Amino acid sequence: MFVTVDERDARPLYQQLVDEIKTLIARGELQEGTLLPPVRQVASDLGVNLNTVAFAYRCLQKEGLIRVRHGSGAVVISQTLKEKPDDRLRAQLRTALTQLILAGLKPPEIRTLINEELDELLKPS
Repeated sequence: MFVTVDERDARPLYQQLVDEIKTLIARGELQEGTLLPPVRQVASDLGVNLNTVAFAYRCLQKEGLIRVRHGSGAVVISQTLKEKPDDRLRAQLRTALTQLILAGLKPPEIRTLINEELDELLKPS
C-alpha cells in the first residue's frame, strides 16, 4: 500500500490518510480481503504519530470499509461505504465546486476537470 501525507495540506494528517486509502479502495487497488499494513508500520513509514494512523483506521472502520482487529491488523471488507451519499457529501461537493469557481474556472473547465479526475480515479490499475 503506497500512501503519502503532506504537511502543507490543510487537512489533518489522519484525514489525508483516510482519503488516500479510500482512493486506493475506489480504484480497486485495495480489494476486499486485502490486509492493510500494521498501524506501527504505517506510522513509521510516514513519520507520523501512531495514534494518527490508528484514528484513521478507526474512521475507515466506522464507514464500513475496513475491519480492525486488535493484534491482528486491519482488512478491507467492502468496496462501498455503508452509508449512501447524503446531504453531507453533497455539501462537500458544493464546497469543492465553489472553490473552483472562486479560483476563476468557468463551468466547461470545471466539467473537464471533474471528468479528468473521474477518469483517473476509475482507470484500471
